[in-house]
Amino acid sequence: MQEIRFGTTLYVGEDSLKRLSDFKNEKILIVTDSFIASSELLSHIKSYIDSSSETMVFSEVIPDPPIDNIVAGLESSKGFSATILLAIGGGSAIDAAKAMLYFGKLTDRFRGIRFVTIPTTSGTGSEVTNFSIITDAEKGTKYPLVTDQILPDEAILDSGLVAGLPPKQTADTGIDVLTHAIEAYVSTKANDISDALSEKAICYVFTYLERAYKDGNDKVAREKMHIASTMAGMAFHTASLGLNHGIAHAAGARWHIPHGRINGILLPNIIRYNAGIIEGDYSKNTTPVASRYSKIAKFLGLNAGNPQMGVRSLVNAILSLEKALSIPKSLSEYGVNKDQFELDKSVIAEAALADRCTATNPIVPTKEDIISILGKSFI
Repeated sequence: MQEIRFGTTLYVGEDSLKRLSDFKNEKILIVTDSFIASSELLSHIKSYIDSSSETMVFSEVIPDPPIDNIVAGLESSKGFSATILLAIGGGSAIDAAKAMLYFGKLTDRFRGIRFVTIPTTSGTGSEVTNFSIITDAEKGTKYPLVTDQILPDEAILDSGLVAGLPPKQTADTGIDVLTHAIEAYVSTKANDISDALSEKAICYVFTYLERAYKDGNDKVAREKMHIASTMAGMAFHTASLGLNHGIAHAAGARWHIPHGRINGILLPNIIRYNAGIIEGDYSKNTTPVASRYSKIAKFLGLNAGNPQMGVRSLVNAILSLEKALSIPKSLSEYGVNKDQFELDKSVIAEAALADRCTATNPIVPTKEDIISILGKSFI
């Protein structure tokens, strides 16, 4: 028996920010980063908040928020008695707000608080998940915090907020969407509901991501990618993820590679590994997971006459998309130093094995397997 529950109410469309005007006589703690706080975007969003409500802004969230960043946010809100926690931004801002919510509840700071998210990127899906990624800066490790206590109550999806996202960030976040959807599709916890969400998100990525990358003002592409991000988030909220994210969390924290970018570098090699493709030889027998990847190739209209052909077609389609988005093909192309790579690969492999996302990978990896995947991804 599986329990499938989506606890987040979605507000979607061009006028979705009007939802904020429904909040009356509230004390709203806004969590965001310094860029958004200093831009017109925050003023634009705040203009929808009813004058009867009081706001306080914590704008010190940094990328890959470390533990002390979370503590600083909690300390800054002392004495405010917030009734609504409003996270505005990309994955880092929403993850920071989630961690603040979790520890705030533990200390009875945030009793009965409502949690609302407004994503300003189309990638993490964090607005509908019970996942938060927190970084231990000293150890160079990312830890997934997974609990329904941090599941947002509401998410406001206004695609107009992502219209100005630069091409590089559009590419990185879009590939994160693709990785979420593919990993959820082959997860050991995948089910018919998560499959439907994953399939739609994957199709949207291949149809609209390059369009959004080339023309940020393409409203249709922006809207579809914004929805795809949320659908992929709902899919992995239900089915979890896999080794791709397990490695990405560990390696991204240590080498400071944007999350979506390292996911994209790893993805082709993770697919080959899970499918049992050794040294790029598609002629031999594959694992049962290959048929799942082949189904993805089939609904994308790619050549999928047998599982091997389907896996090769999917990998080639991903590589072609990533090339169009200027995603590096390897860790070395990104700029990871060879000596640093050799120094870190064993520690990263151990951290990836311990990552909660790895637990639902369709193939149970060994440390040596992960080091091999890292090696293939470095070249």
